[in-house]
Amino acid sequence: MTGCSSKFSGNSYSSQDDGYIFQSASLENTIQQRDLRFQKYKKLTKLKKNLGSLDSYSNYQNDRMDLNIELFDFYSEWEGVSYKLGGDSKNGIDCSGFIQKVFKEKFDMTIPRTTQMQSQLGKEIGKNELKSGDLVFFKTGDVNHVGVYLEDGLFIHASTQIGVTISELDNSYFSKSYWKAQRVID
Repeated sequence: MTGCSSKFSGNSYSSQDDGYIFQSASLENTIQQRDLRFQKYKKLTKLKKNLGSLDSYSNYQNDRMDLNIELFDFYSEWEGVSYKLGGDSKNGIDCSGFIQKVFKEKFDMTIPRTTQMQSQLGKEIGKNELKSGDLVFFKTGDVNHVGVYLEDGLFIHASTQIGVTISELDNSYFSKSYWKAQRVID
C-alpha cells in the first residue's frame, strides 16, 4: 500500500493516529529553508563545473553533490504536484510512485512500485549514516510512507496534504513515525 496517514485542518496538520499537531510556522520555516537550499544548489551547479578532481574523497563529495543537484532538479520539476493514491503523473502522484519516477528519470534505475517492496531494496543503514539519495521510510498507520533523503535532515516526498514537497526528518510527526532507511545508490 502507498501513501501516508495525515490530515489537514486549518493552518495545522495532524496525524490520524494520535491527534499530534504541528503548526504551519514550522512548515513555513521548512519552505524557507528549502528555497535557500535550492538556491545553494543552483550556485553549486555552476561552481562544480570549475572543480577539479583532487582525490578520491573529492570525487566522492562531487558525486554526492551531483546526486543532490539531480534530486533538487527533479524536485523543481515536480514541486507542488498533488497527491493521488496510485497516481504516477503530474496530474497526481503518491509517495512510492514519486520515488519510482525519481530513480527512473534521474538515475535510470527501475525500482518496484510499492513502498513495501521499495523498503527491501539495497542495504539498510542507520539514521546517522544518511546520505543524499537514500530512501527514508515511515510507519504512518495502516500504510507506510517513503521519501528520498537530500541532506541536513531534509527529504523530498509526495505528501497526502501538500503534494510533492521537502520536509524535515526531525519534524515531530516524521521523527515519531520514522521506520528505517535503505541505501540504493552507493
